[in-house]
Amino acid sequence: MEGKLYIVPTPIGNLEDMTFRAVRILKEADLVLAEDTRTSLVLLRHYGIEKPLQSHHQFNEHRSVERVIERLQGGAVIALVSDAGTPGISDPGYLLIRECVRAGIPVECLPGPTAFVPALVNSGIPSDHFIFEGFLPHKKGRQTRFQQLAAEEKTMVFYESPFRLVKTLTQLAEFLGGSRYACVSRELSKIHEENARGSLEELILHFSSKTVKGEIVIVVEGLKK
Repeated sequence: MEGKLYIVPTPIGNLEDMTFRAVRILKEADLVLAEDTRTSLVLLRHYGIEKPLQSHHQFNEHRSVERVIERLQGGAVIALVSDAGTPGISDPGYLLIRECVRAGIPVECLPGPTAFVPALVNSGIPSDHFIFEGFLPHKKGRQTRFQQLAAEEKTMVFYESPFRLVKTLTQLAEFLGGSRYACVSRELSKIHEENARGSLEELILHFSSKTVKGEIVIVVEGLKK
């Protein structure tokens, strides 16, 4: 019997955003690999799913991949989930998927929630051509990346934590210009969802005057010729 790895996107906030197929796959899987088993347990219980959970995150994935591959080769059906969104997009997943591909193990990624897509669409900034940067480097290479992005003509999409939001907006304004139009989305799909639009200078003022919570997506227009 051939095993298979399913990549299962999970809600970025609203638990209603699970697909029927995602629920079915989780119910049929022999094992669920979770970035944080406590977070995933809440989701599984919400949908009445009782399956073994195993921790799989950025700090242990190099050690656990070999054992997971062995189980898949033995015929197990395994589902990989992250805390929110699609595994592999600024979350653990790439390493395991790469090794499964190398080993000839079938991998299937279900369509589903990813935070940057609604943020990009909500922004009102051109979405026909864009680059996804994910989280910017915290230290090494950060300034160099800002310098490179200053000449980028495509729409730019970033992930950021609420604690570094104002700092990142300030640096974007420094390198791209304070008048550059942008949108900051937070708490997407939740009750207190916010999509703040305006120049980088306006957004800095807006978020400097309040306590920021929730996961953040920043969308910035590209350089106009």
